[in-house]
Amino acid sequence: MQCSKAGDNQTGIIFNIQKFSVHDGPGIRTTVFMKGCPLQCLWCSNPESQDFSINLMVRDVNCKGCGACVEACPQAAITIAKKTGRKIDRKKCNSCLLCVDSCLYHSLNRCGRSVTVREVLDEVLQDKPFYKNSGGGVTVSGGEPLSQSHFVSDLLAECKREGLHTALETTGYGKWEAMEKVLRFVDLVLFDIKHLDSEIHQRMTGVKNNLILENLRRTAKQNQVWLRIPLIAGFNDSEEHIKRIAGLAKEIHAQRISFLPYHEGGKSKCEQLGIPYGFPDGKTPDEKHIDNLKRIIEKAGVTVSVGI
Repeated sequence: MQCSKAGDNQTGIIFNIQKFSVHDGPGIRTTVFMKGCPLQCLWCSNPESQDFSINLMVRDVNCKGCGACVEACPQAAITIAKKTGRKIDRKKCNSCLLCVDSCLYHSLNRCGRSVTVREVLDEVLQDKPFYKNSGGGVTVSGGEPLSQSHFVSDLLAECKREGLHTALETTGYGKWEAMEKVLRFVDLVLFDIKHLDSEIHQRMTGVKNNLILENLRRTAKQNQVWLRIPLIAGFNDSEEHIKRIAGLAKEIHAQRISFLPYHEGGKSKCEQLGIPYGFPDGKTPDEKHIDNLKRIIEKAGVTVSVGI
């Protein structure tokens, strides 16, 4: 998904702008979440980010049963019954989202919106004093920002003109040309590493990791890099695997490794999207094990943190 206009009028699709973020780089930051991702990680905590289109999220707990959405739906995809409550037939739904506009109780929500660079920049700049005082700035995340590289590069270029510290959180899965275009305006890259075995990586994310690791090594030659590891019990938390990651970090001179312990945040979002959660047996490593893995990283001479 790329748009034609350049500069302030360049448009992209985001699904959230999170202010006062302290987990996406140094200091207090504003994180801009781009929509769309070429990976399909089974444990994804933001499954609403995977689709490139604007779609419907349902929060039945807020529904008052007023029936306005039933009347608004041209596909007759919504029904309400006293005993069973509201039902939405996702097969009939064509994502016109007229039901969202009719809902007075925020039980039906639009996930994603089209924005210009100027619109996002204006929102980011509202908290500029907090960035300056805390050593923070703006982080562009996703989804996968490289999938909207024209928009992201224009946005980050404007942020740099405003003197902001910029960070990019990325899976690294994209053409180098797109990544290089974005990296010109990036101070820090938060580079996600899911697994170093390419076959396991493909089984859990839908893609192999060859391109990712190639882009990581090229990125580290020109940008500061933090490695971020979504730490999942039984998947990538073995001592052997963590030693390999520590070796990779030393090889590319990464500033730190960040462990992001698994959580089930994506489960309720999948329910709201009407899709199955792909990782029902996912588990978080226990604290003792995480502490042991931290010691392995530290012994290798690499800074390590948890949750940032």
